[in-house]
Amino acid sequence: MDQKEKILIVDDEKIVRESFYHWFIEDNYIVDTAEDGETALIKYAKEKYDLLLVDMKMPGMSGLDLLSKIKAIDKDAIIILITAFSSVPTAITALKNGAYDYVTKPVDPDELAHLVKRALEQRALKIENVQLKENIDEIIKPDNLIGESFQIKKIYELVHSVSSTDTTVMIRGESGTGKELVAKAIHINSRRKYSPIITVNCGALAESLLESELFGHEKGAFTGAQFRRKGKFEMADGGTIFLDEIGSISLMMQVELLRVIETKQFNRVGGNELIKSNFRVITATNESLEDLVKAGKFREDLYYRLNVFNILIPPLRERRDDIPLLVNFFIKKFSCAMNKKIKNISKEAMDFLMNYQWPGNVRELENAIERAMVVGKSDSITVDDLPFHVSRNNLELPGDEKSLASIEKKYINRILNENDWNISKTAKILEIDRVTLYNKINKHNLRKAE
Repeated sequence: MDQKEKILIVDDEKIVRESFYHWFIEDNYIVDTAEDGETALIKYAKEKYDLLLVDMKMPGMSGLDLLSKIKAIDKDAIIILITAFSSVPTAITALKNGAYDYVTKPVDPDELAHLVKRALEQRALKIENVQLKENIDEIIKPDNLIGESFQIKKIYELVHSVSSTDTTVMIRGESGTGKELVAKAIHINSRRKYSPIITVNCGALAESLLESELFGHEKGAFTGAQFRRKGKFEMADGGTIFLDEIGSISLMMQVELLRVIETKQFNRVGGNELIKSNFRVITATNESLEDLVKAGKFREDLYYRLNVFNILIPPLRERRDDIPLLVNFFIKKFSCAMNKKIKNISKEAMDFLMNYQWPGNVRELENAIERAMVVGKSDSITVDDLPFHVSRNNLELPGDEKSLASIEKKYINRILNENDWNISKTAKILEIDRVTLYNKINKHNLRKAE
């Protein structure tokens, strides 16, 4: 956290206030306390608090009354209630009136700490989305969704067209083309802009973990489920859920996903309560879902449910005119972040970038510029600053000696000689391991000059 969050503890029992105070001070929060609802209201009017922890039953103003009054002042206030087990039905009513969550007595310190951390993370995500919306003009302009090619301009148009609706969107494109950036652009231009966009990488999680990640779970639902946890669909209420790598989920999970998208209802893992959530769905894939449908690996009904509005992002090699714009953007970005004085790129280095195929697309280009900025010594990026896998594909050799094998042989031989055949140092420069380097030396029959 860049800045400490501030918590207000409201409880009429001094021992409880002091216990909570010390718990959260140890977790590096700023903590304030109030002994009743009236005092809490006065403090809330004067100070800015990120979260309130409120006892349900207090003399005078109850926790439920305080919740209503605080929400009337600040509808975005995060309030967690503390209740006895017998008061759980009342706590559930409080949830419907805007409380974030509740914990039952006796309070488990670890459970409470986990709940507070999650609540503050969600608050930060909401703030981030609001800030994104406030800067929406800059986000949609070509200097952020970067490009002036006709393909990118078409994507701008599609983003503007679909943002005003709640239509389900499928974004297609190779890895690294910027699918998540387009999804966020759609969200922050939509009426859901003040609620979060929740991203799930479906390909990064095992099926058992994905179910819990999407739908949440109750405490004790499975081994290791020590706390009740909201799932991504629940967190996306009012906002957007972005399901990346949608083609990687199992057929069994596809059934669950189809049901949730159609009904906007689900149960947490291990729970019986029916959860309702109002979300928009945006998906992304780098696979051909049509081929997966034909192969029986993706449900046809889910495919048609998701493929309502289609946006195809072209690979970088098909919009090479955008490369100089992207390069300049990344140079400015990293020169600021690294406090470097590199301001431009040599013509020779740019020619190399323009001729490279970029299988990793914009992400690979960004990584290449970042690497060049790290190793660069002058005020301009040179060919020597570029990663080997980029520069070796563009080497110009005399005569007709243009094959990739001959280019590789000449380049490796040059680096070996420059480093007096130090294998470890050469391998590091070439960004390959020692075994691979030995194999290439044998392959090209290279020998150290006597």
